[in-house]
Amino acid sequence: MEKFNHLEDKLYRIVEYAKHLRQEKESLEREVAALKREAAARAEENERLNQRLHQMLNERDAIKNKVEAMLDAIALVEPELTEAARRG
Repeated sequence: MEKFNHLEDKLYRIVEYAKHLRQEKESLEREVAALKREAAARAEENERLNQRLHQMLNERDAIKNKVEAMLDAIALVEPELTEAARRG
């Protein structure tokens, strides 16, 4: 009878351990799901920021081109201003 009781105790411990493992598995599955959602949100944010970066770089290039055009126009006008100053 003592062997039967010992076997019964082992069986209860195994059942409790299995419950513990199941709970731990469920907890880890919830954590994985949350991490996947967070990773997806961060990937979306990264994509949005990359798009914004490209937009800003394009704006910067457009402004740079406009400034260069203005500087070129000033360079063309400057000799005329120097000549007009000499006449004056």
